[in-house]
Amino acid sequence: MASKVRTRTDERTGTAFESWQAGVVGGIAGAIAFGALMAVQMPAMLEMGIPAMYGLEGGLVGWIVHVSHGAVIGVVFAALLTITGQSQRGVVRTTSLGLAYGVVVWASLAVVVMPVWLSLVGFPMAPPLPNIDVGSLVGHAVYGVVLGAAYGFLER
Repeated sequence: MASKVRTRTDERTGTAFESWQAGVVGGIAGAIAFGALMAVQMPAMLEMGIPAMYGLEGGLVGWIVHVSHGAVIGVVFAALLTITGQSQRGVVRTTSLGLAYGVVVWASLAVVVMPVWLSLVGFPMAPPLPNIDVGSLVGHAVYGVVLGAAYGFLER
């Protein structure tokens, strides 16, 4: 006896990425854009602060860690969009959500988590808690906009 099984398939056009893949690529692109701003405005953070979180040193290490953080945070963005049903809402929507997400990431990770983490590892130039820095806010906003825009273009 034969049985029939119906399976649901999604139709996609173009070269769409899975949601998490779009989050990784968008997160990397956003981190590179933010890192470029950081390299000009606050190079010591890339060269010393970010690597010190892991007991490391050097600008190249700072870039690698920064971009890795961007990729992971991009996957979290993709997961949040998927869970809330916002993942396929168009580039304008995902860019707006990316901006909001960048501000939330700044408020939680840059303002609170990073100063605590750097203090705990004994980094002598740890920023104060809370670390309210407009340059960092702008950088995280740029990260979010690039993440959201890339995500919207890639995840279709």
